[in-house]
Amino acid sequence: MTRTLEWQVRVGLSEEDGTTRAEAVLDTGSEKLIGHGVARCNPQDVDVPVIGDELAASRAMKDVAAQLMKAADHELETVGAGPASGPVAPPYAWSDTTA
Repeated sequence: MTRTLEWQVRVGLSEEDGTTRAEAVLDTGSEKLIGHGVARCNPQDVDVPVIGDELAASRAMKDVAAQLMKAADHELETVGAGPASGPVAPPYAWSDTTA
């Protein structure tokens, strides 16, 4: 089976008094996942707005990614393909074994 899909991601940013807030929305066509992220500039640091934008946006997208992974894990369990209980191995890591 061949399929092609396109999911839309929208990231909105706002900054006020050294705090940047981001909202990431993933629209799959059948559902929307909304993630949030915040970045605060340390008063002793130079205020570089783009850094706050990048941190807040990445945190919002990480929130969406966690929600998407949770949904996938649930669907895997529903069809009997995932672990019923217990810890789940980290999805983004190098193997602990050595060659």
